[in-house]
Amino acid sequence: MRIPLIAGNWKMYKTVGEATALVRDLLAGLGSLSDREAIVCPPFTALAAVAPLLSDSPLGLGAQNLYPEAQGAFTGEVSPPMLVDVGCRYVIVGHSERRQYFGESDAFVNRKIRAALAHGLRPIVCVGESKPQRDAGQAEPIVTAQVRAALLDITSDQMTDVVIAYEPIWAIGTGDTATPADAQAMHAAIRATLAELYGADVAAAVRIQYGGSVKPDNIDELMAQPDIDGALVGGASLQAASFLRIIHYQ
Repeated sequence: MRIPLIAGNWKMYKTVGEATALVRDLLAGLGSLSDREAIVCPPFTALAAVAPLLSDSPLGLGAQNLYPEAQGAFTGEVSPPMLVDVGCRYVIVGHSERRQYFGESDAFVNRKIRAALAHGLRPIVCVGESKPQRDAGQAEPIVTAQVRAALLDITSDQMTDVVIAYEPIWAIGTGDTATPADAQAMHAAIRATLAELYGADVAAAVRIQYGGSVKPDNIDELMAQPDIDGALVGGASLQAASFLRIIHYQ
């Protein structure tokens, strides 16, 4: 039984004050979560301020990125132990914005995943195709190749802590969303790839989220698909009312 995971990726939004205010609003309307998990991923500057508000609450804490070394002369970077130290349990790895704007390769994403797992963090591994790739009929081979590259040297036991997030690049922040049928088809292809790599039991246990213009008015239909196990939410996670509606999908 896969426990759905709803994650809010705040990207480069929210000062410390704004972040703590949003968390308080979320906690006020959250209630208890018995059959699903929810986390927020604020910017680095807000993690330490938000963490104590989330302790002993149903809402978890994640980071948006990490550098794959425990320490060192890497100006401007944040290490896995630093994230653990402030209370993070999850970390987003390989988001398309990291790949597009900061040149992150599949090999570098793999290093980050291995570093996260080595320090007890659960990576949310992002994969997804561009519009030209989809239009050329290459979406599935592109995405499954990203999955294979990301998971190089990751063991079956480690997969217990890995979450995959399918985020079609053309749907991120555009208002366009993959149809539930298209999203389900790609999720099924990802799960089939996991079965090839790790066997059916591991594939059946790994959570695969959908991301890309997830909104209150499409979450219910997306979550009704058999292979969609949650959502990685961008803009709609920046307001309490919309993110709470997504967390409390039906």
